[in-house]
Amino acid sequence: MNFEKSGLCYGTPPLRGGGRGFIFILFFCFLTSTSIAQISRQSFNVIAFYTSRNDLAHISFVHEANRWFPEMGKRYNFKYDSTNNWNNLNDSFLAKYHVVIFLDTRPDNPNQRAAFERYMKKGGAWMGFHFSGFALTPSGFPQNWNWYHNDFIGAGSYKGNTWRPTSAILRVEDSTHPAVKRLPHTFKSSPNEWYSWEKDLRQNPSVKILLSIDSTSFPLGTGPKRHEIWHSGYYPVVWTNTNYNMIYINMGHNDIDYEHKTNKELSFQFANETQNKLVLDGLLWLGKTSTQK
Repeated sequence: MNFEKSGLCYGTPPLRGGGRGFIFILFFCFLTSTSIAQISRQSFNVIAFYTSRNDLAHISFVHEANRWFPEMGKRYNFKYDSTNNWNNLNDSFLAKYHVVIFLDTRPDNPNQRAAFERYMKKGGAWMGFHFSGFALTPSGFPQNWNWYHNDFIGAGSYKGNTWRPTSAILRVEDSTHPAVKRLPHTFKSSPNEWYSWEKDLRQNPSVKILLSIDSTSFPLGTGPKRHEIWHSGYYPVVWTNTNYNMIYINMGHNDIDYEHKTNKELSFQFANETQNKLVLDGLLWLGKTSTQK
C-alpha cells in the first residue's frame, strides 16, 4: 500500500479499520518521519590539516579549533579528524573525507598540492582559515601556487594587515547564502589580525563575498605602526568561489600577550556565538554540497 498516496501520513485518518489499525498507521508514520529526519542529517567526514609551529597566535587557534570541532561533530552528526602530517594529503587518504579544513597553513610539497587540486576538482569541499590564504614573496610562504591563490581562493598575494588583533564589526553581503543566513546584518567579531589582499575580489565573477568589514569598525587596529591601522577601504573577510565547494574565513588569529612576554592567550575565536554560527553553518553547507565519496 502506498501510504503517501493514501494520505494516511499527511491527511485525516480513515474512519474505518478499527483502533489497532489506526495506531499501527500512526506508528508507521512516526518511523517514516524519523527516518526522513535522520537522512536529512546524514553524517559526513571532516579532516583538518594544521602545522601549529612558530606563531603562538596561530597555535592557540589550532588548539582551540581541535577542541571545538569535535564537540560540534557530536551535536550535528559529523566526524572530525585532524592531522599535522601533510603527507596524508594524497588521493587515497582524502577519499575518506567529504570536507578538508586548512587550519593554519597550506601544503608546500608539489605532490600534496596536486592531490588537493584533484580532490577539489572532483567535488570535494574545503574550509580555510586565516593564514591558510597567506602568500608573500619573499617570505617563508611565497606565492608559488597560482591555482590555489589566484584561481581557487582568488585573492592573490597577501598585501597587509592590521595590528594588534582587535574586534571588527562585520557586515553580511549576501544574506541568502547558507553560511550566513542565520547571522544578523552586522555583528562584532572576535579579536583578529585582519588581512588585505593583492586582488579586488569584487572584480572576480566567480567570487561571492559573504562578509566584509563594516565602515563603523574604522579606525581598525591600534598600531604602533601607522600602516597597521586602517581608516577606510573595502575589506572582504569571508567568501566562496562558486566554481568549487569552498569557503575562506579570514578569522583565526588569537590575541597573545607578546608585549609583556607572558605569551598569555588574551582572546579566543570560538568564544563568539554569532561567529560560531558562521563556521558551523558554513561547515554543514560544505558537508551537504560535497560530492566526494
